[in-house]
Amino acid sequence: MPSSRSLEDLFADRPDLTGTAVAEIAFPGELRERLIAAYLDGTKTAGSSLLLEYEIADEPLPVPGDRSIMVDSQRRPVALLTVSAVDVVPMDEVDLRIAVGEGEGFASVDQWRAAHMEFWTSDDFRDEIGDPAFTPADDAPVVVEWVELGETF
Repeated sequence: MPSSRSLEDLFADRPDLTGTAVAEIAFPGELRERLIAAYLDGTKTAGSSLLLEYEIADEPLPVPGDRSIMVDSQRRPVALLTVSAVDVVPMDEVDLRIAVGEGEGFASVDQWRAAHMEFWTSDDFRDEIGDPAFTPADDAPVVVEWVELGETF
């Protein structure tokens, strides 16, 4: 169960975490809460983003050792995540290890791809990147972030 305290309260109580990146998984709502639950129960050990997202945000790719505070849909701190590995692979080369690591019950790469294509062609995602007609190419680079769950809040 997520904490009822805010990020500001957490940083006030834990100055060692001040400046730690905030991880907002997917968009606020049911999907975010489902993914958070999968991280918390240990079934989700990986997350996938398009390289394009990092480029648009002008953010560096994660590296092993990076830490972030995962927040729920109300931006309340849930848990500390630490990056253990990062893979960048073309979407058409995502394998079953990645699909299973996503912890969403994917039994095949096709299921992983269908779910991610639905997300990456959603109105929310298209609005976020500013391209109302966006559809990723088959060889679009996917950043796979392998993480370890740390402290929960």
